This record gives sequence, C-alpha cells and structure tokens, in this order.
Amino acid sequence: MSKHLGFLLVFLLLTIYGISQKVSQYPADELTRRGEVYFRFENTSQIDREKISKTISVDHATNREWVYAYANNKELDEFLKLNISYEILPHPGSLINPLMKDHLNPSGNLEWDFYPTYEAYMELMFQFEQLYPGICKTVSIGNTVQSRQLLCAKISANVNTTEAEPRFLYTSSMHGDETTGYVLMLRLIDYLLKNYGNDQLVTDLLNNTEIWINPLANPDGTYAGGNGSVCCATRYNANNIDLNRNYPDPQDGQHPDGNVWQPETEAFMALADSLSFVMSANFHGGAEVFNYPWDTWPQLHADDNWWQYVGREWADTVHFYSPAGYFDDLNDGITNGYAWYTLAGGRQDFMNYFHQCREVTVEISTVKLLPESELPAFWNYNFHSFLNYIDQSRYGLKGIVTDSASGNPLQADIEILNHDNNNSWITAENSGHYFRVLYEGSYDIKFSAPGHKSKTIEMVNIINRQSSHLNVQLAEGSDGITNADIQTLFTLSPNPAKDFIHLNYLGNQSIKCEIELSDVKGKIINSWLQIVEPDFSPIKINTRNLKSGYYFFRLTSGGLYYTNKIIVM
Repeated sequence: MSKHLGFLLVFLLLTIYGISQKVSQYPADELTRRGEVYFRFENTSQIDREKISKTISVDHATNREWVYAYANNKELDEFLKLNISYEILPHPGSLINPLMKDHLNPSGNLEWDFYPTYEAYMELMFQFEQLYPGICKTVSIGNTVQSRQLLCAKISANVNTTEAEPRFLYTSSMHGDETTGYVLMLRLIDYLLKNYGNDQLVTDLLNNTEIWINPLANPDGTYAGGNGSVCCATRYNANNIDLNRNYPDPQDGQHPDGNVWQPETEAFMALADSLSFVMSANFHGGAEVFNYPWDTWPQLHADDNWWQYVGREWADTVHFYSPAGYFDDLNDGITNGYAWYTLAGGRQDFMNYFHQCREVTVEISTVKLLPESELPAFWNYNFHSFLNYIDQSRYGLKGIVTDSASGNPLQADIEILNHDNNNSWITAENSGHYFRVLYEGSYDIKFSAPGHKSKTIEMVNIINRQSSHLNVQLAEGSDGITNADIQTLFTLSPNPAKDFIHLNYLGNQSIKCEIELSDVKGKIINSWLQIVEPDFSPIKINTRNLKSGYYFFRLTSGGLYYTNKIIVM
C-alpha cells in the first residue's frame, strides 16, 4: 500500500468516524423520555447569535469558548440544519437526588435545607395565609398544562385593602430545573411574615409596599419527575416549551417562538394586566449575574443609569455577605442582557415594554439544582439584596394626578421629557397615584390625560434612595390637536408590506398613544403603548409572521384616533 493511499484511507476512516459520532449522539431516547436535551457548542465568530437564539433556547455563554443551550425535538432538528458541531451534556435537572420533605410547619423554625414535595409546597403556601391572615393572602393566578396551581403570596400590612403604595413582584423558576430561587423565595415569604413588627426594614416594607411573591412559575417542569422530587426537573413546561421565550416581544411580535401562549404565560400576562407592578425580579440559574434590560435589542433602556445603580447595589451587597468568587460573572455581577446574549420572547422585556414595569432577570446560582445543604448559605448571600431591591420601589417620584375642578383621580400618563423612550413612560393607576423610579438628577416631567390639558413641571430634583412627592392637577381641555389633524400626522410605508412596515410621525409635539393591529375579522393580533415624538425615527412594525392579506391599523391617543388598512404580501 502506498504512503498516499494509506493516508487517504486513514483520512476517510476518521471522517466517517467523526460523522458517525455526530449522528450517533442525536439524543432520540433523551428527547422521547424528557422532551428536551442540554448541549454545548463552540462560540465562534462564524455563529450568527441572533439566528441561533431564535432556533434553540440559549442558556448562557459565560466565556468565549462555549455556548450552552437546550432544545426540544423540533428545535434540535432546526439547529442541525446549521451544521454546527455540538456535544450532548448531562441534564442539569438530574445531576443529584436531593433531600425532599413532605410535611412542613412554618410556625416553627425551619432550617430550609431541603426541597419541598409539590404537596408540601401547596400546603406551605396556604399555611402562610392561615398563620398570618392580616398580612398574607395566598392567591392562585391559574393552572399549568398538567393542572398544577400557580400560587402567589400577597404580603402587605393591610393585605385585604388596596392602598396608595407601589406594587412589587418576585417570581422564580419559570425554567423548572433552576430551583435555587424556588426555595429562597419560600424562605423570603417566611422571613417577611415572621419579622414584621420586629425588624425595622421589613416593617417599613410591609407598611409601604404591596409585595407579591411567586416561588414557582413552572411547577410542571420542576416536578417533571413526579410530585415527590425535584430530581429530573426540566427547563421547559409540560408541552416542551421554554416559557421564557413565549411572551410578546417588543421587536419580534406576539409569538416570537412560533408557539401559542402557554397556560403559564397567559396566567402571568393576566396578572400583569390586572395589577400595575412598579418593579419586579425573575430568578433563574446557570450563572450568577444581575441581567437588566434589554434582551431583545441593543439600544439601552431610558433608565440605564438607574439599572446600573440598582444592579451594582445588588451585586456589591451580595459580595459583602458571600465568599470570593460568588456572583462575579461578566461585569463583576451585572450585565446588560443584549450585551451578554440576545433572546426574544422573554418575560423581562415583556414586563418592561408592555407593562411599564422595571423587571430584572437575576441568575442566582451557577449550579441549577443545588445540593440542599447549600441552600442556607445562598440565602445568607442574597437575602439582604432581596430586601434592598424591594425597598428601591419606594423611591424616586410619586404623587397623585387629579382633575382640577372635581378633584377626581386621573389615569394620567407621566413622561420624563428628553429621557423616556421605548415605553419607559408610566401611567397612573385608576386611583390617580403613580410611582416612577428614577436615577438622581433634575428632570422635566410632563403629565397628560384624555380630555385635559397637559402640564409640564420643570426641574424636578430626584435623589437616590429618597422619595420626591409631586401632586398635579390637570384642567379640562385639549392641547390643540384635532382628529382631522391627527389623520395628516401619520403615514404607514411601505404598504403593501412584506417583512416590515414603518409608522412615520410628522407632528411637532410628543403624543402618547395605544397601537393595535387586527385582522379582517377584528381579532387583535398585536397591541402596545408608544410615545411618538418630533423627529422620532420611524417605528418598525414586524409583519414577517403575518399571513398574506388585509389588516387594520389603529392608533388611539386620548379621544383621537388614526386608522389605516395594511396589505401584507
């Protein structure tokens, strides 16, 4: 055999072996049994990260070498078409079989060095209400695919009375195999209830804030192996859908993952519709970092300086109470979401853009399923930051907007001039009360309500960790724009549209509006709030996922409206 022929045969054998290795590692059994796989691939410059993030569920990329991800059967098939080499990894939800407890007594001193069974979790949540009926109420906001309950503890000094105070939300484990936050949120409920009236900060929080805590947002995933254990937990829900890709997205529309909204998604969307949350945090695992908006696009949030301030406070406080090396990923524990990796359909961007809430994603432990013995230590590392972040919802600008003649409350819009963008402005509640977190500085604040003349208060000073009170009265009238005027101020182009259509504004003053896109039967496909301003860049509306046909566009501002027909090719 010639030297060249021998080399050729070796090359062919190695090539065939490499191909067989890649084919053989297709995890058919894993997909059948669990519905999802965990894998990694090299993070090279040739990878289109936006395309990748829309194909599979990227978990994290904490260094420049590897990207870690999950995929269901359909997603993995799409990923394989990209011809990227990958390596199947042991699933994080099956690495340990932790200690579980079936019966808990919150009236005693729990050590919290365990995971509860599903039945114990349910019992515990309702025991909180029974033991502390004046300050705690257990609320079911809906059911999962497999009919498990989605529970929240509502905690406040006068829990059965709606008061003029900011509303706050903590939620955890929408990825079912990321369970550290699950137990820590149960412990936080217990801590707040037991320390009310004894600890000054806790007492102040309950006296001045309405706190909602949902410890487990994906119980079907967490208990995928059965109600008796969190071992064999899955990231996805029972339909093998990633819930943190299943929300409406500011850039990619109502169904960026191509799936219908899941029961869990609809339950949280309904909660956000019914209650105005000022701030929120969503706990995950797989890294240790405070991930602030945006995730879907590169432009910075209007309150980016505030986000960096509260993120730095969170991380620095954790560093003070934890050993070296904990919570120091990326920029020493904080990151802008898009700068880390982009995703569409996330809960964080949904809450910030569509509900004017300030929600953050906190990756709380690199190990997703912690050994139960480590849970108390992670509580000690983090609970001061839990309290401080709730406390931030009480600061910034607050007040009430009323009609100057009747004194009735107004559901007014509050805009920070030369500052707000991408729906960062807020709307007062039905009671007229508003709460706007802001980084320290001097701001011009514009107040407007339908049927009333807008009013701008200049040079309002904000100091970090202090509250500035500003009550405003608006007189009946208008700012001079008529319905005939508004028809000439907006255009849509190109029309017919293919992938995108642009909303162009020709006016010379800011307008706050609600935008709806509906089909010919009147079914609303997409709706959102928007501020349009003079010299504002055209607003790009994604039509790529719409079927060819006719659609109706409606823009409403106060009692004024603009409508047009859109043709999608």
